[in-house]
Amino acid sequence: MASRNTLLRSMHDIGLASWFGGSLMGTVGLNGAASTAKNPTERLTISSAGWAKWAPVLLGSMVAHAVGSVGMLVTDADRVALQKGARTPVIAKTVLTVAAAGVSLYSAIVGSKQAKHADEGAAGATEPSASQSHELQAAQKQQKVLQWVIPALTGVLLVLAAQQGEMQRPQKGLSALLARTGLRSNG
Repeated sequence: MASRNTLLRSMHDIGLASWFGGSLMGTVGLNGAASTAKNPTERLTISSAGWAKWAPVLLGSMVAHAVGSVGMLVTDADRVALQKGARTPVIAKTVLTVAAAGVSLYSAIVGSKQAKHADEGAAGATEPSASQSHELQAAQKQQKVLQWVIPALTGVLLVLAAQQGEMQRPQKGLSALLARTGLRSNG
């Protein structure tokens, strides 16, 4: 029987949950609240300050998820290699994780551009106004999309993690593994 990997699973799950939840809350809550500031020059300042405070937690979440993911993959290598259908979700999760990390990093770069131009004011955290520089308008338009891509990608990762958890249930995972290795017959 497979050994338990509670620490690795916890790092994987808590890191991913924090990454998803924090990104979604920042998009809806922080950017939404910052957009209600009466002074247009405060809107980007408030949003940028909030995202800057979140950045170290986000980085920790991403690292915890990555360490947990790699650790689980190493400990589950035999199951992934032998269990029918196990490789495809692992590959999909890896590609999506790299994509989510890349989008998160790019969003941070775009956010730093926004912060540099915060004194120009804005209609909202991701809503440009006509009086802004073209650089700030471009950054806000990009951020308007990026802010939703991150929770979408990490949300799909959560679904795939749940699917993989189901694949590891004893009635599916262990029986299939034993049958494929010849340690147990299917008849």
